[in-house]
Amino acid sequence: MKSIKILSLLLFSAVYASAQTTLPIAPEFQKTYQKETRNANGKPGKNYWQNTSKYDLNVDFNPTSRLLKGKVQVTYTNNSPDTLKEIWFKLYPNLYKKGTPRKSKFAESDLGDGVAIEKMAANGKPVTDFKIDGTNMTVNVPAVLPGKTISFLIDYSYTLNKGSHMRTGQVDEGSHFVAYFFPRIAVYDDVDGWNKYPYTGAEEFYNDFDQFNASITVPGGYGVWATGDLKNPSEVFQKDVVSRMLSAEKNDAVIDVITDKDLADKKVTQPNAFNTFKFEAKNVTDFVFALSDHYLWKSSSLVVDPKTKRRTRVDAVFNPKHKDYYEVIDFARKTVEAMSYTFPKWPYPYNHETIFDGLDQMEYPMMVNDNPVDNRTDAITLTDHEIFHTMFPFYMGINETKYGWMDEGWATIGEWLISPIIDPTIVDEYGVQPTASSSGGKDDTPIMTLTPDLKGSGSFTNSYPKPGLAYLFVKDYLGDELFTKSLHTYIKNWNGKHPMPYDFFNSINDGSGKNLNWFWKAWFFEGGVTDMAIKAVDKTSGGYTVTVENKSIKPLPIDLTLTFEDGSVEKNHSTIGVWEKGNQQVKIELKTNKKLSKVVMGNPHTPDKVKSDNSFSVN
Repeated sequence: MKSIKILSLLLFSAVYASAQTTLPIAPEFQKTYQKETRNANGKPGKNYWQNTSKYDLNVDFNPTSRLLKGKVQVTYTNNSPDTLKEIWFKLYPNLYKKGTPRKSKFAESDLGDGVAIEKMAANGKPVTDFKIDGTNMTVNVPAVLPGKTISFLIDYSYTLNKGSHMRTGQVDEGSHFVAYFFPRIAVYDDVDGWNKYPYTGAEEFYNDFDQFNASITVPGGYGVWATGDLKNPSEVFQKDVVSRMLSAEKNDAVIDVITDKDLADKKVTQPNAFNTFKFEAKNVTDFVFALSDHYLWKSSSLVVDPKTKRRTRVDAVFNPKHKDYYEVIDFARKTVEAMSYTFPKWPYPYNHETIFDGLDQMEYPMMVNDNPVDNRTDAITLTDHEIFHTMFPFYMGINETKYGWMDEGWATIGEWLISPIIDPTIVDEYGVQPTASSSGGKDDTPIMTLTPDLKGSGSFTNSYPKPGLAYLFVKDYLGDELFTKSLHTYIKNWNGKHPMPYDFFNSINDGSGKNLNWFWKAWFFEGGVTDMAIKAVDKTSGGYTVTVENKSIKPLPIDLTLTFEDGSVEKNHSTIGVWEKGNQQVKIELKTNKKLSKVVMGNPHTPDKVKSDNSFSVN
């Protein structure tokens, strides 16, 4: 009788603890609730605000010298309740400036003088009171009151890197991917104020939702692709190229917009010494462009929103030498389709998506810079991963600098789920084994660890597979329909805004109608190994009982493969819900008349550290 009472008491305590689980909230987030800029239900508060800018970018780029000369006019609106006496800018190209602290290793020959600020004016008056510190620039200005604007005019230049390609730079002698190429105003938000984190090459980005009008001048013969819509195609491309591009915007079929023959005949761009490509992009977090004088262009489009019949054009722009890229247009198109109709089941939010054959594996609004790869599976997983970033961090304005997991985790689950849609033979296990083997190790820290503080293997696992697995397990636990509803709640709450971790947790809780804090706390705020074991398999009157022990505090799904003496095999699945009460063991009842011979536990997406105790032979 005593053992029964103790068991009951433990179960009661576990249930009570589960019901009372609260997440530790840092003081800066508690203040947002007090100021009512954010709500504990996951929605923006009644006092939520964010600042925004309008950029006019005029760029002259010389592909031979790689000299970029630019003029940026930006009008910044202070929607905050604070008076701003200094404005912080990001000078991302200074990552390549001699003496700039960086976490990436660059060749000495790729380091230069960085961004030269040749002239600056604020509200029409010359400004000399500014300081450049690595990738940050601070400018002292007359007080910008709440609700007021300030306009800057900046003339600047820098030389694009030829080597040490880090998300931007020369691809080959006639191709360049040009990102982070203009002085841009940093984010000032309700959590931290100015985003003062320097860009080190490791952490990624945090930008406001801005408007861009860009004029990009390059020598004749060079095509330019960019964020936003090309406003003057007939002025820069020849008639046949424009006709094919416009046809691709209305057709499901893949169209060769620029062909080998066009390149050979030099009939791609207008026969001018220089062409100026004009682009417009509204409500996006960044603007990039790429150019080439020898790339092919394949294009197609599809209906992404059946209600409005809105279409998205998908482009692959690539070196004809790279054979994998001839299929990339298909992979990209299928990714946009899967995102619109399957996961996250949200109409693709932009007019186009361009996959550019570059030297990286990096996402930008409406653009992807992907290196060529050796096999089809890698081409698929790389393409869908980078395109999936369209939703996170671009449609949702995530602070990747501090919380890389809030976008990379989504791109990882997107890759896991969409790759088998494109090719059913793929079982994408990206990052699962490293998560298992490193769990509980010296570099393994809670997911909520700030991205700049991550070390070693944790820099990868904390940002990519660990949060991706968490999302996957919650999806399994809630079921597809309820998970989609809760994810859409998060997207509706925060698209075009700046969600923080608690906004995500609370939005999913609210959208699902379930308090998942028991899971969020274990997976995101606590460390430790991820490990389970089969402790026993006992015969019962109705079949068998399998006892599984969770050796960690992290809830994991249980997948059993049951082999019977007659040679038949069955699968048994339990979601993370079996651990909701905080229990360390679970008994799984198997109803069967057949004689069981072996039980094996495991799944490609379960990061079980020690697998030697995952198999049990039944006597």
